[in-house]
Amino acid sequence: MKNLKSGEFLVKETESANVFIPEEYNEEQQMIAQTIKDFIETEVYPIVDDLDKGDRELMAQTVRKAGELGLMGIAIPEEYGGFEQSFVTQMLAAENIGAGYSFSVAFMASTGIGTLPIMYYGNEEQRQKYVTKLASGEFIGAYCLTEPNAGSDANSGKTNAVLSEDGKHYILNGQKMWITNAGFADTHVVFAKIDNDRVLSAFIVEKDMDGVVIGPDEHKMGIKGSSTAQIYYNDVKVPVENLIGKRGMGFRIALSILHMGRVKLGANVIGAAKKATTDSIKYANERKQFGVLISTFGAIKHKIAEQAIRTFALESSIFRVSNDIDDMMSELKASGMDKGLASIEAISHYAVEAALLKVYGSEVLDFVVDEAVQIHGGMGYSAEMATDKGYRDSRINRIFEGTNEINRLLLVETAIKRGMKGDFDMAGVAEDYFNNMETCREDKKDGETFFDQKLRYIRNFKKAALILIHSASQKFGKDLLKEQEVINNLSDIMIHIYSSESLALRIKKLADNNMKQDVEIYKSMLAVNIFDSAAVVGKKAMDAIYSIAEGEEADKMYKSIKNLVCVEGVNVKDARRLIADYLIEENEYKF
Repeated sequence: MKNLKSGEFLVKETESANVFIPEEYNEEQQMIAQTIKDFIETEVYPIVDDLDKGDRELMAQTVRKAGELGLMGIAIPEEYGGFEQSFVTQMLAAENIGAGYSFSVAFMASTGIGTLPIMYYGNEEQRQKYVTKLASGEFIGAYCLTEPNAGSDANSGKTNAVLSEDGKHYILNGQKMWITNAGFADTHVVFAKIDNDRVLSAFIVEKDMDGVVIGPDEHKMGIKGSSTAQIYYNDVKVPVENLIGKRGMGFRIALSILHMGRVKLGANVIGAAKKATTDSIKYANERKQFGVLISTFGAIKHKIAEQAIRTFALESSIFRVSNDIDDMMSELKASGMDKGLASIEAISHYAVEAALLKVYGSEVLDFVVDEAVQIHGGMGYSAEMATDKGYRDSRINRIFEGTNEINRLLLVETAIKRGMKGDFDMAGVAEDYFNNMETCREDKKDGETFFDQKLRYIRNFKKAALILIHSASQKFGKDLLKEQEVINNLSDIMIHIYSSESLALRIKKLADNNMKQDVEIYKSMLAVNIFDSAAVVGKKAMDAIYSIAEGEEADKMYKSIKNLVCVEGVNVKDARRLIADYLIEENEYKF
């Protein structure tokens, strides 16, 4: 496989020719994206305020309309009524749906976590009975995992299933909360423990089964159009054939589906970020202060450019890993694995990147919408403007699919475990850099190009990360994960390495293949990104060093890391103005 394994980006390089970039979408992919954009423009935006009043039936009707267009079957094989598109195409669809405010939450919950557990782990009968209807929009799905006392620790849930005396049903009792689509979902994927099992099992429950009680919708800060409610299961008779997979597989199913949800959330927020950036640009090109458009002000240009740089870096990262997932899916299917299992196994393999991009994406969007409000000034705080909705809707993404705190722990833990079990040689490489930290910095060579320089900086950032991982592992051993502040430092460094490298590889590919005439604008993005990342990596590394070491060892590490994050200065003012001026001229986000 030409692609790196999950987490291997820390120790190996990727050739720009081997990454997929959005500029390579084919005609069919572009048509799917345009169909979704048209749907959002014509079917969602005109009623978005009505949806936000909590009209359950209106939201359900709108989701079903998307199903009638085939939009809910993009990830589903043809034999179950879908279009069986690649993972890259699924992510492109998720991106464009992401501009639809709370509609995107209802749509993504049904097509993702509400459908794919059955598609990936269900048997043929379950797929024919349920997936076909979910793919067409006839059914809308929900995913029921969280309980009042079981959030991040999902396996501690108390919902229970007991086999009936005649052996034909499981009698289900329990309570689920924060369930997206609860108010109108036709099918529920419910996680419960059978008898006194230590681990969960998963069931398909229909809303009309006796004993299913839907609570009123929660009043929320944002995504107000999304139905979120508690569901009570009171002696619900679930047919034994509705058990998904085998008994006790529920926790594995839940974790695997969360990996999928995380990476798709990373794509979803791209659409919202592009929409907020476009709103910012348009407003700046209309609003005058002191007799001139505010888009002429340097401070506004800085904000617009930074919105664009972070969004572009996120997009580069998402589609890099999406193509890696596609390649692994193809390999697994070619080996004879079932389509559904091949899909979820490939997604689950890239657990490090999924957690990383969930964190990065949600925090990029929070930054972008916050700056959108600021560019709008007082109007940004008014409910009349879309920025108000975008700002409130964004906040949930740092909690969805596992909080960012949990995902920061997971991405570091998973990367270290993958390295320890031999997926790639993290321990050996890290130890080598640690033992040679004073001399491991890679310096400029004769004939170094712009891209050679930026990729060299990223290699040095990786060395800094590996030195810290080795030192922290040696210091804390098995207790490393208890040192959550240090883990947070390491995770933030890894996030900046992956996103900066993805951005560099995309822009290098654009330049190498003459895919853009205005490549200097893109190079300016990369220059600013690397310069800023060096500062973040340096600060996080310094925080970690003094939490790990002291005395001479700390001083030695400080000097070495300081050297590894040292980069050439960049005129970030002119670079950002070049980016902003292009967007202001286009009057929209157009990268």
